[in-house]
This record gives sequence, structure tokens and C-alpha cells, in this order.
Amino acid sequence: MAGGNGSQVTGHVRASRNGDIGEVLLDNPARRNPLSLAVLRDLISAVGEFGADPAVRVIVISGTPPAFSAGHDLAEMVDRSGDFYEELFDVCCELMAVIRNVPQPVLAAVDGIATAAGCQVVAACDLVVATDRSRFATPGVRIGLFCSVPMVPLSRAIGRKRALEMLLTGDPIDAATAADWGLVNRVVPAGELQAAVADLAGRIGHFSADVLAIGKRAFYEQLDRTEPEAYRYTHQVMVANAAMDDAQEGIGAFLQKRPPVWPAPSTAPGDPPAV
Repeated sequence: MAGGNGSQVTGHVRASRNGDIGEVLLDNPARRNPLSLAVLRDLISAVGEFGADPAVRVIVISGTPPAFSAGHDLAEMVDRSGDFYEELFDVCCELMAVIRNVPQPVLAAVDGIATAAGCQVVAACDLVVATDRSRFATPGVRIGLFCSVPMVPLSRAIGRKRALEMLLTGDPIDAATAADWGLVNRVVPAGELQAAVADLAGRIGHFSADVLAIGKRAFYEQLDRTEPEAYRYTHQVMVANAAMDDAQEGIGAFLQKRPPVWPAPSTAPGDPPAV
């Protein structure tokens, strides 16, 4: 991974630091940025290394137009052994886990199509900004390969009925529909994507890194619990959070009507404080 604000090219994945933002770019536009096995591994490496960098506050994943990603590289999936398919989908699931488990918020910046596993990556990210010309689909049913793995984050993002409509028909939805259904946070004109992503990342990135990590972890941990279990869990999270230097600094700064000065992250970036 490149240090500072430099850039590194690994196959068709470009990783660079832009201040405190870690940028990961899928850069194979002629083939619509396919997620080959090699590209999936490169994405795991790039996102994981940014996740371990305390200077990175937000991670942004994007693709060179006209696509975010059209999904798996079908050309490498013809006449392969079961072991290859096992490895491919293992690595794909590993990428989703890395996106979930890095402490920083992960944003998808989408300009163009995001289909199949590309749509899966979008659904797995914490936040999504898309251009008004973007489209989203899980069209695997049309080629005899149902989008079973992509359905996991998709169904959790937009709900059962809407996910099943996308999965069973393969029909694309436009950016406005994706926003209405909860797959996308905001839709902007194509020329405003970079500014919109920078604005959202900036509004998040100036908060305490430890508190953001705690909040991201707690959000996903409570989602699938019953309501009483979720309250018990988040109660313990807030008890531990309230005792942290970050909370005491933030509360003190609010009461004193001054900007907070956050402590440096107190733990390894990949392991936010236990709560």
C-alpha cells in the first residue's frame, strides 16, 4: 500500500491516500471492472491495509465509469473445477467481511452500473453515494447462476420483498429507486459525485476514530438481535463508551462551547476498544 498521498497499482485495483481518506479504485473500464479472483484479493488487501492505518478515517471504494462493477469475471468461470468455485466465493465472502470489520466507515461511490457481485459490494458498504445515471441489478437468474451470495447484504439493505423482486427478475433499478429502497444514501449529478463523497467523508472523518469504530461495530452487532438483547448489548456499549477519554472530552467541549480535541486512537485500528 502506498504511503502518504501516493498511489499504488495492483492489477486493476488502484489504492491511494487522499489526506485522511483511503481511496480504492476499480480500474478496468473496458470490461466494466469485473471482480475476478485476483481483483477480489486485491480489494481485500487494499481495504484491509487502510483499515489498519490510524491516519485513515474513511475508506471510499469506486470504479472507473461506465461501471462501478459488473460483478464476477464470467470469462474465468467457464469449465472450472469445483475447487475454483469454492475458492472464488470464499474470497468474495471474505471481502464482505473485511468491509464490515474494518473500523472505519466504508463508502461506495457509484457512477454507472453495479450488478451482481458489484451490487453486493455496494450493499455491503456502510454508506453509498451514486450518480443519477447509475443502475443496480442482481441479474444472475438470467444466466442460470442465481445471485445467492449477493442476496445476503442486499436483503439486509432493502428488505425481503424488494430484494426478491431484484433477484427473481434480474431487472435493474435506477438510482432514484435505489435511494427510495435504502440501497443508496444520496443521488447526485455525475459531475458532483466527487464533491458529494468528499463532503460526506469529511462530515464523518473529523469525529473520534475510536468512537466511530465502536459505533460501526455496535450497529451491526445489534441488528440481528431481539429488541431486549439489542438493548442489553447497546447498554453495555454506552457504559464503556461514556467512561472513555473521547466521551469526556466531547462532553466537556460541548459544555465549554469549544471544539473537541480528540485523543489519538487508543487501540490498534483493526481492534476498536472492547465494549
